[in-house]
Amino acid sequence: MQTGDKLSRSVDISERITRVLQHRLQTATERFRERVQKAAQGMQPAAAAGSAWPQYLIDCAQRAVIFWDTLRQRGNNYLEHVQKGQPPVLHFKHETVLDGRTLQKPVNYALLRIIPPQGVTVDARKRPYIIIDPRGGHGPGIGGFKDDSQVGVALRAGHPVYFVMFFRDPEPGQTLLDVCAAQREFVHKVRALHPESSKPAIVGNCQAGWAAMMLAASEPDETGPLVIVGAPMSYWGGAWRDGEGDNPMRYSGGILGGTWLASLSADMGNGKFDGAHLVQNFENLNPANTFVDKYYKVFANADSEPARFLEFERWWGGYFLMNREEIEWITKNLFVGNQLWKGGTFDLREIRVPIIMFASLGDNITPPQQAFNWVADVYSSTEEIKARGQTIVGLVHQDVGHLGIFVSGKVAQKEYTQIVSVMKSIELLPPGLYGMEIQERKADGKVDYEVKFHEYRLEEVAARLNRHERVDEKPFQAVAAVSEFNQRAYELFLQPFVQATSDEFIASTLRRFHPLRAQRWALSDWNPWLAWLPGAAQSVKENRQALPADNPLRRAEASLVDLASATLEYQRALVDTFTEALFFHVYGNLFSLYIADRQPAPAPQLSDPRELPVVKEALASIDKGGYPEAFARVGFLVTRRGDVPLSRLEAGQQMVKDYKEFLPAMPLEQMRRVAGEQEIIATYEPDQAIATLPTLLPQRKDRERLLTLLERLANDPRVRRDGLTPEQRTMLERVRAVLGRPAGVKEAA
Repeated sequence: MQTGDKLSRSVDISERITRVLQHRLQTATERFRERVQKAAQGMQPAAAAGSAWPQYLIDCAQRAVIFWDTLRQRGNNYLEHVQKGQPPVLHFKHETVLDGRTLQKPVNYALLRIIPPQGVTVDARKRPYIIIDPRGGHGPGIGGFKDDSQVGVALRAGHPVYFVMFFRDPEPGQTLLDVCAAQREFVHKVRALHPESSKPAIVGNCQAGWAAMMLAASEPDETGPLVIVGAPMSYWGGAWRDGEGDNPMRYSGGILGGTWLASLSADMGNGKFDGAHLVQNFENLNPANTFVDKYYKVFANADSEPARFLEFERWWGGYFLMNREEIEWITKNLFVGNQLWKGGTFDLREIRVPIIMFASLGDNITPPQQAFNWVADVYSSTEEIKARGQTIVGLVHQDVGHLGIFVSGKVAQKEYTQIVSVMKSIELLPPGLYGMEIQERKADGKVDYEVKFHEYRLEEVAARLNRHERVDEKPFQAVAAVSEFNQRAYELFLQPFVQATSDEFIASTLRRFHPLRAQRWALSDWNPWLAWLPGAAQSVKENRQALPADNPLRRAEASLVDLASATLEYQRALVDTFTEALFFHVYGNLFSLYIADRQPAPAPQLSDPRELPVVKEALASIDKGGYPEAFARVGFLVTRRGDVPLSRLEAGQQMVKDYKEFLPAMPLEQMRRVAGEQEIIATYEPDQAIATLPTLLPQRKDRERLLTLLERLANDPRVRRDGLTPEQRTMLERVRAVLGRPAGVKEAA
């Protein structure tokens, strides 16, 4: 491309960025103005509350004492937790089944068995659940943080539950491939403990989601269905538009120059990366909550909130470490390189079990684009998903944040409960891409849920999630190139000096004085200046003179705090807006000037799906196969299309048991692949698909077996209750006719 054309393209990029910047600034300013006006209205009644000032000042002083004593207790809890080795903050009792530190390649992971609480009974023959918590800075336990959690839901449904935890310090030389190998051993152990049950379901939270996918891809015959929750799989994904799905964290790597800072931090830590840095990044995403909202909630509700605050802070304040090799693999291959779905060590297409993806539109750390886009990257078309026998189900929450998707009791009671209840039914879904919908119904004071599955085409979902056709992901290729250059420069010129001057004393000192740790131990019983606080707090609680929250001065106080929160929120919006603009100005132009013209031209989009390789391959085998292929083909031809309610799947689950003698004798995973191929055949060549059925069933006994099944199903009360459409009746007659008259096919003995 000529220089003039490149400059013109650069101008176009700048104009577009400027338009987005102006819109974002306008939106942020309007929201700030609305909050300021609301706060001002809340402060007006305070002027007429002169006589209430003495009572308010007493109440405020008492709440302040309780608040600071709560922070002191937080510091004590932190020190106690550290002294104990930072065990998992699970709500449930547990026992160690397999310690990864004893394996041939030791890792700091362990497999725990959750002991059912009193009154809860589990069935060892039911499918076990293995829940893997994220190792993203915090310690383990978020999947079983409270009774209404992933662990609690599975236990109450009668399933054995196992939990994959990790210790604070990694084993020397430990890599993520070693961790994946250890988790395979955990799966083998669970299967050995439950030989009569179905393969274990794997639940991966956040970072553990892609770890679960790696596990299933490396061990496709051992794992059961996967549930990946808030898991970033396609790291460059995100919406370059105002509103839902904005993801400021994805720009951090580019603004900081790539992966070299992670390597520097690990080298300064004497070969270990401090997870507190990751937690600090999370907190920086929402300074209003970090510095104002969460503390004011304790101050404003000093009589009721401290217990909940301290429980959460025990987990939030537990910081774990990674080896240099681990954090470098993550940053190079995932955060910056976006390599997880591109094959290499792991091919996600090798996964043979249903995958349930759960994400939220309110998650600014893992937006739906990052959770779902990998499907379009791995599979070229809907037909390829079907041909590979894969069933993928997406579930989207409308507004819960990244932490809420794991710890919210409401999410556990609704989404996780329904996921567990439909797990067996999902395995009966034909191959394809589905959206799971949960509709709430209230009757007689009780809440019930109705679940149904709607089948989508991959092309439709990808377009809906990415309104800009993913053009906003292209500058990340420039980020990867710059990151590789900076990483190499660091390794050549700076790393030898940093490693030579680092030792364990310096590393431990840096960790101890990290701001997130220091704010905890500084406000604890270690601090002699706080010796008066416990007694004062106890005295205040015994002589409490609380004002109601609707007191005019209390409302004015809340409005004043909301004003401070709004200011920090406005500042965050401005920083995110200018960061995004800077990112696209720098890397958008780098991509446009130096990378765009070197890329191969995109493959032409095929207007006719019949030209897809997977469709051609399936149609070429239209007259090949046996009873399993005929069974799957006829099943697709005579099945009602459209939304699939859970009631139909549950009825189908019972019918599978009732008609077991007529089913093909093959594993469910293999049968799904056969079903997907036959669906393609029956979709694109329905007449020929029917005509070649006798070729698939040359033996009379096989034809009679299939015809008998069709007759019994047609007369089954469960089928008759739903009724057969005219199209289904016509199709049944055509199948009966062709199988009853093999049309010249030689009978087999």
